[in-house]
Amino acid sequence: MKSRKGQLVCQHLENISRKALENYQKIIKEYVKGRHGVYALYRKNNLYYVGLASNLRNRLTTHLRDRHANTWDSFSVYLTIKDSHLRELETLILKIASPKGNRQSGKFIKSQDLKPLFKKKISNAQQKELASLLGVTKEKKTEKKEIKKVQGRKPILAPYVSKSFRIRFKYKERMYKATVRKDGTIFYNKELYNSPSLAAKAVVNRSANGWSTWQYERAPGDWVLLDVLRKK
Repeated sequence: MKSRKGQLVCQHLENISRKALENYQKIIKEYVKGRHGVYALYRKNNLYYVGLASNLRNRLTTHLRDRHANTWDSFSVYLTIKDSHLRELETLILKIASPKGNRQSGKFIKSQDLKPLFKKKISNAQQKELASLLGVTKEKKTEKKEIKKVQGRKPILAPYVSKSFRIRFKYKERMYKATVRKDGTIFYNKELYNSPSLAAKAVVNRSANGWSTWQYERAPGDWVLLDVLRKK
């Protein structure tokens, strides 16, 4: 039996003629009335418009007479289990496919634009390449960073940290939050810890593997286990 973990679409109806909607609305109504999901309108098998709706039947019949009325000849609908990710899904489709009938491309709720970082990386790579071609050597500045000692040991996270960031740990239905500082120490509940496991122990009052309990935000909204950090 196939796993349904992570399932979004529960039913779909693809490549249906516009005439079917016009002539058999009652039958289609049985499947889509009151259901939410994503739908697509096509003209000669080319994607024309993408939308989402909490009542697909009403939205589809509306398109029989609105500004899109004479622009499509077939449609597809994708019924979803939940509607929490519908807006993001619609935006993703619009940005990739750019249907002619959609006036707006949509916006992600919270997503980091990597272009500025990408631009900076390329610029640095080009400068190094230019210096190599011209035989220019650049003096390396050595900066000594003082690592604060906590309980006599160097912070375990020190090799993986270049700037401070937040971490979190859900335990017994409660979310605990801490901050990993630039020196690799973890600041939690007004105390400093030099390892994720010691910080986790402070939460659960017993030994715990901090790498598999604390999470950090790898990208906006994308929280992963701290263990991922050392596997980069």
